[in-house]
Amino acid sequence: MMDSENAQRLVEVGAEDLPLHCPMPGQSLWNSHPRVFLPIEDKGEILCPYCGTLYRLKPGAGRGQRH
Repeated sequence: MMDSENAQRLVEVGAEDLPLHCPMPGQSLWNSHPRVFLPIEDKGEILCPYCGTLYRLKPGAGRGQRH
């Protein structure tokens, strides 16, 4: 993930991003909320309760598929 502003509202994540947390590496931290871990594996998508960013698992990504 490239260094970016925290304005992106939909982020697709893969197995390499698990366990998922917001903000993610590469996002600007100076204006962010505290890190929160998000249990995305069961439903395939989840909203961050702080900033409202929607995280969605890429097809094929999920529990037990990390490398």
